[in-house]
Amino acid sequence: MCSWVWAWQHWEWCAVVVEPLPCWLMNTTASSATPSGIPPQALAGLKVIELGQLIAGPFAGKTLADFGAEVIKVEPPAVEGGAGGDPLRQWRMLHNGTSVWWQVQSRNKQSVVLDLRTEEGRDTVRRLIDEADVLIENFKPGTLEKWGMGYEVLSRSNPGLIMLRVSGYGQTGPYRDRPGFAVVAEAMGGMRYLNGEPGRAPVRAGVSLGDTLAALHGVIGVLLALQARQASISRDAPKGLGQVVDVALYESVFNCMESLLPEYSAFGAVRQPAGSALPGIAPSNAYPCVDGMVVIGGNGDSIFKRLMIAIGRDDLATDPQLTRNPGRVARVAEIDAAIGLWTQARRVEQVLAVLNAASVPVGRIYTAADIAADPHFQARDMILPVTTPDGLTVQVPGIVPKLSRTPGAITRRAPDLGEDTEAVLSRLQP
Repeated sequence: MCSWVWAWQHWEWCAVVVEPLPCWLMNTTASSATPSGIPPQALAGLKVIELGQLIAGPFAGKTLADFGAEVIKVEPPAVEGGAGGDPLRQWRMLHNGTSVWWQVQSRNKQSVVLDLRTEEGRDTVRRLIDEADVLIENFKPGTLEKWGMGYEVLSRSNPGLIMLRVSGYGQTGPYRDRPGFAVVAEAMGGMRYLNGEPGRAPVRAGVSLGDTLAALHGVIGVLLALQARQASISRDAPKGLGQVVDVALYESVFNCMESLLPEYSAFGAVRQPAGSALPGIAPSNAYPCVDGMVVIGGNGDSIFKRLMIAIGRDDLATDPQLTRNPGRVARVAEIDAAIGLWTQARRVEQVLAVLNAASVPVGRIYTAADIAADPHFQARDMILPVTTPDGLTVQVPGIVPKLSRTPGAITRRAPDLGEDTEAVLSRLQP
């Protein structure tokens, strides 16, 4: 596989613009207004360019777009024997040749087709970047530099540019040139070792958590850099100074590993997989019922007492050894057995009713069908409809987080390949 194809299949960048302009973006040129009926959005006025494909970079672009950034997604043209565009268009279950996942990952974006294998394509992208606030890229480190689009070059004509660089191992270090996927990042970051039953092979979560965690860290980095840019506005830098946001997949995973490293450093303890339990915090586990399973988090001191009373184990509720977490951890097998004995004699709905009434955290283990039918998801606008170009209505996850004054919104469906090429390029400054 040639380096260009590898890069397009594993890395991306993004650009956005929208009106009205917030004060911290007062020097940004907006290209489109907030759609009628949509409240002012937090990132209105921000211009982002998204290159690359698949998950990490585009998820960051999607998150910015949900809050008003006009994201211009640059995709490669079709080549002989290929479909062209982001490979995610062809991943998992397809409707009329396009993944329904595409409607999530690329909502609120515009699609522009440019061939970065050509100097003409790269020149056009540079012109787009010159007018952008943010560039999101997840190419293999060094790829943009080979194309004459490293940060030092781009920032000469756009000193306020913020470049989010997402890669497997970061832009520096001995592993920087290795290809990096979420599956490897989750393993290196410590997550994969903990997932599974003791003594058995580790399992994956079923979704690309490494990519998503990297994307969210990237969005945080972009917002921090925007704040720093605003603070750096001066006579010599009227738009403020940009910077590089370097996000590695493995580091994003590692950042979420809680006490993993401190416990090893202090005690030489290597945390082991524990199935559905939460080691060192008790009780917190999955428990069998007559018709399924529930998860119960009874690890707070007062919560534990309420839980034991609710299941008829007042003796454990009042046991002085179990008043605090260290004592409960020492007897976690006994506690789990008591809870399991109670749950396995009842249906899931019975367990939920009793423990919710006792203010004990409890929940069923949801499938996609459970999510789609749940009234709380609906009440929180976490299931929203979008319609594909051929008329199929698809439910997609709603906007997170919820902002009271400048909420996010889905203002347009995911674009067809190259749908916005003419419109976007016609707005470029000559």
